Amino acid sequence: MAGKNRLKKELGLFDVFSISTGAMFSSGFFLLPGLASQFTGPSVFVGYLLAAILIVPSMFSMAEIATALPRSGGAYFFLDRSLGPLFGTIGGLGTYLALVFKTAFALVGIGAYAAIFWDIPIKTIAIAATFIFMAFNLVGAKKTSRLQNFFVVFLLIVLVVFIIDGLYRIYFSPQVAVPAVNEHFSPFLTHGLEGLITTAGFVFVSYLGLTKIASVAEEIRNPERNIPLGMLLSLVVTGAIYVLGVFVMVSLIEPTQLASDLAPAATAVKQLFKWIPDHLGTYLMIGAAMAAFASTGNAGLLSSSRYPFAMGRDKLLPPALSRVGKRGSPYLSILITAALVIVFILVLSEEGIAKMASTFNLIIFMLINFAVIVFRKSNIQSYDPGFKSPLFPLMQIAGILISFVLIAYMGWPAVLFSLFIILVAALWYYYYARAKVKREGAIYHWFALLGQHQHTELENEFMIILKEKGLRQGDPFDETIIKSTIFRLDEGMDFETLVEKMSEQFSRELDIQQQEVQDDFLTASTIDTSLTIAEVAVLFAKLEEIDVPTLYIVLADQGIRKPVTKGNISGEDTIKVFFFLVSPAADVRMQLRMLSRIVSIVEREGFVSEILAHSNHRKIKEYLLQNERFITVQLLRGTLQAEMIGKPLKEIKFPPDVLVALVERNQKSFPPHGNTVLEERDILTIIGEPTSISKLFESYMTYI
Repeated sequence: MAGKNRLKKELGLFDVFSISTGAMFSSGFFLLPGLASQFTGPSVFVGYLLAAILIVPSMFSMAEIATALPRSGGAYFFLDRSLGPLFGTIGGLGTYLALVFKTAFALVGIGAYAAIFWDIPIKTIAIAATFIFMAFNLVGAKKTSRLQNFFVVFLLIVLVVFIIDGLYRIYFSPQVAVPAVNEHFSPFLTHGLEGLITTAGFVFVSYLGLTKIASVAEEIRNPERNIPLGMLLSLVVTGAIYVLGVFVMVSLIEPTQLASDLAPAATAVKQLFKWIPDHLGTYLMIGAAMAAFASTGNAGLLSSSRYPFAMGRDKLLPPALSRVGKRGSPYLSILITAALVIVFILVLSEEGIAKMASTFNLIIFMLINFAVIVFRKSNIQSYDPGFKSPLFPLMQIAGILISFVLIAYMGWPAVLFSLFIILVAALWYYYYARAKVKREGAIYHWFALLGQHQHTELENEFMIILKEKGLRQGDPFDETIIKSTIFRLDEGMDFETLVEKMSEQFSRELDIQQQEVQDDFLTASTIDTSLTIAEVAVLFAKLEEIDVPTLYIVLADQGIRKPVTKGNISGEDTIKVFFFLVSPAADVRMQLRMLSRIVSIVEREGFVSEILAHSNHRKIKEYLLQNERFITVQLLRGTLQAEMIGKPLKEIKFPPDVLVALVERNQKSFPPHGNTVLEERDILTIIGEPTSISKLFESYMTYI
């Protein structure tokens, strides 16, 4: 991916939590409870609980793909890379429009609540808010998330106080007659189980903020941890507040009044907050409602603008939409999204939108659950999620069936609206994008098992994503580099002879069959083009007989001619640096992450000339390890580290997360053990966690 089209990774765990949570608290809490109670009566809070449970399979599926493919575009990117660009276009345009609708109505909500204080037309305030949030989005996702964090913290404080005060007043305050409260819950299910399911589908839109995380996954630091954890925390917190908050509303508001109340939270709060000055509690709840609508509008503009950005990058929409400004934000996509929001504010009403938005997103969830099955069954080795959905494929089948059942309860108008979006997206693909896109989804890799063709470039794209994500905790890359064997060729040699000699060396060291590893090194792979770098060759093999990876590095100053295939063109390159990596066959994805790390090192500017300039094996290994995770210390008299001289390594106290990986003595390097006695002028290579390495660096200032 070109640097100009790459978004900054600025978002942490709390940013993920606040974007998701902020996107869910608006109409779901401040508008829908009263409307939803028409379908099921006082059991409406159970409908919210049921909806939270029913979204879990789709959340797990979304989290799995997002940790494997952290790219802007969310559902669009996932469907495009799994089911192909046609489904990507349908999912992208449909989800984009649904998010824009939801954003527009959230901003109208701001106008409605602000109009209580100021005599200004609702839509005028909504449009002004659109411009404000557009400005925040243009200056970058991190600044947008800071505003989002403020909204969410304020909102959660008010709602938690609302719930605590409400539960106290219901169960412990003598001012409320408990029998009267109990009467609000009889009959509990006014329309039976069917009404409860209809309610769950109706309020399902309240939890769709979870999907917004996937659309900004490219901008999240440590996505393999922060995405699933942030989504789970957000669902738990949001679900608890919805269920308890709506329970308080049902308890305090007479059932027939609740069914027609468009502001049930404001109505309920009139009976609460008696411990603060008159009407201040109502104003506080109105402020919380405005913060909720503002957070939804802000998060909606942030996430929805990433859909045209990602689709422009993939040529399904005009490529200009993928341009990134100096501040790291897709400015053209943001401007167009803001313009659409303003149009919808001006011309649309709120009636029926909740069901329409829910219906189309349920269709997307069906496809996302199916996409996980496709990715798992396609045998794409570089599909490497940091989080895997439990109970596969039962969880995904359950997600598909849940979506299908809930769609059936949404009614024909909502279904026809979704079918119309699907038709428009399909026509756009066939008449605009089809001629510009030459890729297929992972489903073709699945078909390859049945003798059909597959799109090999998908493997290469996933390898690029693996490289950007980096190593996973526990991957033995540093240890493999430290223990690697380095060979320097002073004489000419042909490529086949080199592979034969290296395979023979592996055979002796690892007690394996030479021919097996030799054949593996020479076998063409779908990811070979991802490992092709000028003057460098990365060869790899997978063996059942070994438990840990082993690496040989060959430096050939004169160069060795090696056959190279790039696309449909075959030729030869002169190779001066060879990496031979043999890994356990049981952990193929770990090998791919290590290969991706090697490629990222090789892509350093001037790599070949720098590594060839080192004659010392320790310095070569340190160059390959070069990052914030290691330091080099020489034991000299008169320095702080002199206290190590003459001591066994096991008696020296280091932080628990560091390791003395190499000792150089008399120009020879070796990995030490606990009984190794350190000597004066020894050079230690210490690896470990960045914080501990930084502290050691401050103590031992002798860098070699």
